[in-house]
Amino acid sequence: MFDLALPSIAVAEVSEDRGELVAELAPDAEAPAELPLRLLSAAEAEAVWPTLTLPDDRQALLQAINHSFTYLATPKAREDYQQHPVPGITRDRVWHSLQRLRQLVVNSPNNRAFQTALRRDFDLYASIGSDGNGTVAYTGYFEPQYRASTVPTAEYRYPLYRRPPTIETWPQPHPTRLELEGADGLAASEGPLAGLELVWLASRLEAFLVQVQGSAQLQLTNGQSMSVGYAGRTDYPYTSIGRALVNDGKIDPDNLSLPNLIAYFEAHPEDLDRYLPQNERFIFFREGGGGPPTGSLSVPVTAGYSIATDKALLPPGAIAAIQVPLPQQTVEGTWSRQLTTRLVLDQDTGGAILGPGRVDLFVGTGPQAGELAGRINTSGRLYYLLLRP
Repeated sequence: MFDLALPSIAVAEVSEDRGELVAELAPDAEAPAELPLRLLSAAEAEAVWPTLTLPDDRQALLQAINHSFTYLATPKAREDYQQHPVPGITRDRVWHSLQRLRQLVVNSPNNRAFQTALRRDFDLYASIGSDGNGTVAYTGYFEPQYRASTVPTAEYRYPLYRRPPTIETWPQPHPTRLELEGADGLAASEGPLAGLELVWLASRLEAFLVQVQGSAQLQLTNGQSMSVGYAGRTDYPYTSIGRALVNDGKIDPDNLSLPNLIAYFEAHPEDLDRYLPQNERFIFFREGGGGPPTGSLSVPVTAGYSIATDKALLPPGAIAAIQVPLPQQTVEGTWSRQLTTRLVLDQDTGGAILGPGRVDLFVGTGPQAGELAGRINTSGRLYYLLLRP
């Protein structure tokens, strides 16, 4: 992930709103009381195995697998799995499952051999979804690319801010977005954020979307480039401005997408003062190292092969399979949906990614990725592959 893409508050590199940009497009859902995953019978699994194929780009999937290994080798992973709610799903089982999958991705000569080995070696678990019947709401998130300046100018006026060093001692409740930056987004220099400006953007909406996504690649006016990543937030829940626009009749719910939201504010810039402050949560940033964005497991996320889920319920770092109609752009430039089943790694989370019925798919960096991410808002299925005990 609007709710644009992911993380756990314990991880300083990830924004809890990442993936929430997409959450603006998805309905609220509460996790059912039953276990979040259900072991499929052999007959049920037989409908899924033939749909799992080797990717055209095996290297991208192998890269994502290796990032999960990096996480699973940490003390944090051992701690996370001590709390995992599904009996039989352990850190060691996930580790060995990744080892076997990596062997199969490297060595399988074709899809038939790959599917035969998966069917023989793995159990298949299905998410119970938001309704107990496996319905999962999918959204997409991306890392934006914007122009920025290291100094304020008449054009570049809207800052991203460093994390206040005294935020732990701020009184509760924290200041709201409106109190921190004013209705026009320009008043923060008069309050507790004065002197914490990291960079300035020309567009207030772009600065807001960076907060939602939790990271960005910035092309600076001095010719250099810079990445920024999540460094903390104020203690408020995320509020969807997309949903607020729908509730007020500004955008038809069937047409709610990131491109349409941006188009609305470009046509009605005066409404930024009204709607952006409704999301009271405020995100702070640090300068990044210029590499790919990092998920809640403190490892990089891979475009098309990393998903964000609720890590209190679903196994971090594990092999998953998404089954969802994804937008595809035609040669004529129009968009259609194609049912897609793909192996992915569960490597992120997000403030709006709650319950077993929510998935956020990371789709990449830049405007084309943003166009795709903003169009993912549909239901599908979610499965996990675990090596048989």
